[in-house]
Amino acid sequence: KKDGAEKNYYLYNVCDHEKCYAEVGSQAVAYTTGVPAMIGAMMVMTGKWRKPGVFNVEEFDPAPFMDALNRWGLPWQESHDPVLVD
Repeated sequence: KKDGAEKNYYLYNVCDHEKCYAEVGSQAVAYTTGVPAMIGAMMVMTGKWRKPGVFNVEEFDPAPFMDALNRWGLPWQESHDPVLVD
């Protein structure tokens, strides 16, 4: 909800299998699995995601992670009012 009203928000990445294979010798599914895991580890190791206690990655500030996705070849798009299919 935003301002008391229901709000749909869609965030996505489109990755081309052929371009991915040419770059890293693997298909896009492996790339889109490995790169976010590497970025998460980088956030922890560099201290960008660090606070006392035990936390899921979803509980940390997403901004540095999202910026890193763009830098590491997984640019993302966003739609503020996507058409939903029942």
